Amino acid sequence: MARKLILFIAASLDGYIAKEGDDLEWLLHTEGEGDNGYMEMYERIDTVIMGKRTYDYVMEHTDSFPYPDKTCYVYSNSEKGTNEHVAFVNEDVVSFTHKLQQEEGSNIWVAGGAAILDAFMKARLIDEYIITITPHILGSGVPLFLVINPEIHLVLKETKRYGQFVQMHYEAK
Repeated sequence: MARKLILFIAASLDGYIAKEGDDLEWLLHTEGEGDNGYMEMYERIDTVIMGKRTYDYVMEHTDSFPYPDKTCYVYSNSEKGTNEHVAFVNEDVVSFTHKLQQEEGSNIWVAGGAAILDAFMKARLIDEYIITITPHILGSGVPLFLVINPEIHLVLKETKRYGQFVQMHYEAK
């Protein structure tokens, strides 16, 4: 059986995952509860996939790499090779991920960004959507879902409240 691809992400009420300039500071000023469900998801995965802009943001805003116990891939058009934390992938994101899903292992977390999420949605690769809605209306920024996506039917598994956050967990049919 193929490994599941899990989207675990926060978005504003109006559907943005970052403000202009990839600013995520607004997320830190919201009253949550515990880790807002992060560890529950994190324990279900062994691989992290992210885009280069997400990787750059993580590296600029953390003291140490936050996923040292996971295999991490970063999709990039410019960076090549590997470093102590990640392998940079320059091939087609969908083809690479199809191969990755057939390998032995646990689930795969799509940590961001919008462009790779868009490619995965258009290829219908996302198995679970865990979206945490924040109490913000940003008005503009990086949208969670880009345009012209296929119609995707989901089944609601559960909802949870973490302080001011509301998490919705869906599975693709």
